[in-house]
Amino acid sequence: MLEMFILLSVVGAFAGLLAGLFGVGGGMVLVPAFFYSFTGLGYAGADTMQVCLATSLATIVVTSLRSLISHHRQAGVDWELLKLWAPGIALGAVFGVLFATQLRSITLQWIFGGFGLLIGFYMVFGRSDWSLGTKMPSGWARALLSPMIGFISVLMGIGGGSLGVPLMTLHGKTIHQAVATSSGFGLLIAAPSVVSFFFVDIEAGSRPPYSLGAVNLVAFGLIIAMTLITTPLGVRLAHRLDAAKLRRIFAIFICAVALNMLRKAIGY
Repeated sequence: MLEMFILLSVVGAFAGLLAGLFGVGGGMVLVPAFFYSFTGLGYAGADTMQVCLATSLATIVVTSLRSLISHHRQAGVDWELLKLWAPGIALGAVFGVLFATQLRSITLQWIFGGFGLLIGFYMVFGRSDWSLGTKMPSGWARALLSPMIGFISVLMGIGGGSLGVPLMTLHGKTIHQAVATSSGFGLLIAAPSVVSFFFVDIEAGSRPPYSLGAVNLVAFGLIIAMTLITTPLGVRLAHRLDAAKLRRIFAIFICAVALNMLRKAIGY
């Protein structure tokens, strides 16, 4: 337990620093960090990735809620958009949990690595002048896209930012509106999925001590505590660096993490 406590405290401190530095919710950092931590501690079973996804999403409930409240005070959240997209996103998240519980850990590693590369490539090569329209999709397009966001996000253990922000900016929303509203996406994804993960049966070889269903409570508590300390440090550092350079650095970081996850899935 002492080794687990120390390792997860370091992970939490690092995740908080990156969250403040790059403005991410943490899932792209926490899922691989949990995976390497838990497997290094000897919990390398068929359900290890489910524990990583569920625990990451549990932390996103807290961070997304805190972010949503902050953005609301700045009048940045598009509540009408959030209301229209909420049912589909939440439904997709629940289906994501049901699907994830049927997969082996190695399959989820492939999914995380593959989508992680796509997100990283978009951050490297995507341009601010790209556009798919001047308003967000409605009707059948929204009915298909909203559950897809929730579904894919759960399979990766991430909030709504990685998928929601590009979708909104490509459809005429400013980056500030997109970031603010995507914090609501994160809450809609994380809250129902975590409740569902509480009732998932995880094999003993994949379940670290003090886990409730697929959510490890020790990791959850330590991550929340450490991010409260280190996120402000990352924010201060971010204001001293060039934003475009930060984006490229983080994109390279995501690609490296995704490639390493794929390497582990292959067995090297």
